[in-house]
Amino acid sequence: MPKILRVLNRLNVGGPTYNVAYLSRYIDTQYQTTVLAGIKESHEGSSEYILKDLGIDYEFVPDMFRSINPLKDFRAFKHIQDKVNEYRPDIVHTHAAKAGVLGRLAAYHSAHRPKAILHTYHGNVFDGYFSPLKTKVFLAIERYLAGISNAIIAISDQQKYDLVNKYNIAPADKVHVIKLGFDLDKFTEGNTEKRQRFRQFYNLADDVTVITITGRLAPIKNHFLFIDALAILKKDNPTLKFKAFIVGDGELMNPILQRIREYELTFSRANENNYDADVVFTSWRKDIDVINAGSDIIALTSLNEGTPVSIIEALASEKGVICTDVGGVGDVVKDGYNGFLCEQSAESYAGKLEELIVNKELKNRMAANGKKIALQNYSYKRLVAETQDLYKFLLD
Repeated sequence: MPKILRVLNRLNVGGPTYNVAYLSRYIDTQYQTTVLAGIKESHEGSSEYILKDLGIDYEFVPDMFRSINPLKDFRAFKHIQDKVNEYRPDIVHTHAAKAGVLGRLAAYHSAHRPKAILHTYHGNVFDGYFSPLKTKVFLAIERYLAGISNAIIAISDQQKYDLVNKYNIAPADKVHVIKLGFDLDKFTEGNTEKRQRFRQFYNLADDVTVITITGRLAPIKNHFLFIDALAILKKDNPTLKFKAFIVGDGELMNPILQRIREYELTFSRANENNYDADVVFTSWRKDIDVINAGSDIIALTSLNEGTPVSIIEALASEKGVICTDVGGVGDVVKDGYNGFLCEQSAESYAGKLEELIVNKELKNRMAANGKKIALQNYSYKRLVAETQDLYKFLLD
């Protein structure tokens, strides 16, 4: 029975946890899987429930955190290396940046060398994260790691193009495109009742358009663009009835609140229950299907993105979507067909938001197209089948 060791950055809410969870739960029973995960940051929502709900056993790597710390990173490396020597996996599969560095190094430099080492990029840190000098260092590290890997997985065609041609991480024949996969059924079922429940709870009239954005309140997610666009929309269209919901938390909470105050918009923080506010913060929520059902438009304003999980879920929920045109977003959203793609411009973003609110026929047509795309391309069953085929190829 082939053994797989999966190493994941941390159990925070997002695509990597779902990827690891579905692969571990639904892969052919001929494979035995163990999961190692790093420690999430205090302000991040926990995704442990995803693994627990699927009955997946996992262990924490005590010193593996998102931030760089040479001493802790070395201890995390040793911990993973010890696990490789003890568990003796045939495959070590790492997910996301920190796990990709420490996990691949540990596997390659262990007494027990796995038959296959592979890594899935869930986005990258080469744009919008670090200074040019640090970025050059990280690129050099990633090129070395690609050299000791048997395969690289990109989660979109655009990401493969960037890894091969833009960043020169690895040759094209080593990079395999396997899109993310999710259990999208809950986003398609019972939406009428869910919508009613959500809107009654927040005292939302039928003619109020709800615009929702989900994600970490971190620089890369660029919530300031979202707030700037809302302010323009409200100033230019004072009679337009809309309300914004921000789902998530993070280190930029206070600066974002300050930006809202500067525009003289009102807000309600989680548990404040001031639902008449222009912007309502919910903190982290597990019932994204209910929030999507109650919303009309789902937004994304990232500076960089791999495959946008919140947007795939929004498409499955048959909602209007508006995104910045970055990373792998264009592989999911086709501008004008199943959503809008925008530049990093508050004026442009506000204009497209207004069009989605006012032109309901267009929004509904794009939402219907989006649902078809999501259900056809982002099933967890396809994810598992394609990954399993790659495992067989590497082991053979």
